[in-house]
Amino acid sequence: MNIRKLFTHNETYLALVLIVFSLAITIINPVFLTLDNFADLVKNSTGTAILAIGVFIVLLSGGTDVSCTAVAICAEYIAARFLIATGINNIFVAFFVAVAVGISLGAINAVFVSIFKIPVLIATLGTSSLFHGALLEFVGTKSLNVGDLPQCFKDFGNLNIIKWNLPDGTPYGLSVFFFILLFLLLLTWFILRFTMIGRGIYALGGNPEAAKRSGFNLHKIQFFIYCYAGFLAGIMGVIHISLIRYGNPMYLVGTELIVIAAVVLGGARITGGTGTLTGTMLGVAMIMILQKNLVLIGLSSYWQDFFVGLIIVIGVTITNVQNKIKFRKKTAPGPAENPALES
Repeated sequence: MNIRKLFTHNETYLALVLIVFSLAITIINPVFLTLDNFADLVKNSTGTAILAIGVFIVLLSGGTDVSCTAVAICAEYIAARFLIATGINNIFVAFFVAVAVGISLGAINAVFVSIFKIPVLIATLGTSSLFHGALLEFVGTKSLNVGDLPQCFKDFGNLNIIKWNLPDGTPYGLSVFFFILLFLLLLTWFILRFTMIGRGIYALGGNPEAAKRSGFNLHKIQFFIYCYAGFLAGIMGVIHISLIRYGNPMYLVGTELIVIAAVVLGGARITGGTGTLTGTMLGVAMIMILQKNLVLIGLSSYWQDFFVGLIIVIGVTITNVQNKIKFRKKTAPGPAENPALES
């Protein structure tokens, strides 16, 4: 592998920063770099990572989805209330209901974006309030305590695929959440790499008009994007409620900027057409490690909002500067057009 080429990728620098930051935390707290802490970090980050995949797909197409957390909490809460109301105690039914809700809400986003041509940020900003308000009005506002939840959520949250014991005999393991995330990453990678819809997503984010002239069905692609993002949000919802063992319809909404910041930090361009799943996962890891360890490095937890905002501002600024540089290169006169060279 060409080392010089490796350093042309944003992911390389982010990985190095992540390693240095992790080592610094380990010096302060040696427990950080242990297998059980890694398992905990993976388990707690899985929901955010799955949501980030959906946000990444939307960003790749040139949009910014701020309704992702509203879709996730709707899917989560409706699935839990459905199981309680029907007396069903089956995690697969919970996933089915949550995914159905997520895809349905994603399709509503697609209608506004694809058919009515409303800018993605405006459309999803509106539907975020619409979905969450409808949830509170028509489904309910009651919090679901651990005793209210069906046992399947609690069993699923405690399910470890790879198990081991700590020196004191405490059982530990790598959660099933990790393998769900791994499957979704491979599925998304396959779609983006080997399907026409995947190529269309990149083309749509790069230049919508050129994508249309190339024969891509933009309506079909946009419906896939938002339904797929809703599908991922539905899965995230079930994982979230299984992790915290508590259902509250007020949760998640308002945390979408953390997910967007992680994707932007991973190298996805706000204007679309550029980004990788590897970068997205590294961005999620960086945000989650920062979020969980601010106190260890002597900073208040309020700094989290500062860093999230800073990442988004820097990401937008870099994109804007890159676009200006490209525009200047395109409009710059060639050697034959330069008046100074004609004489």
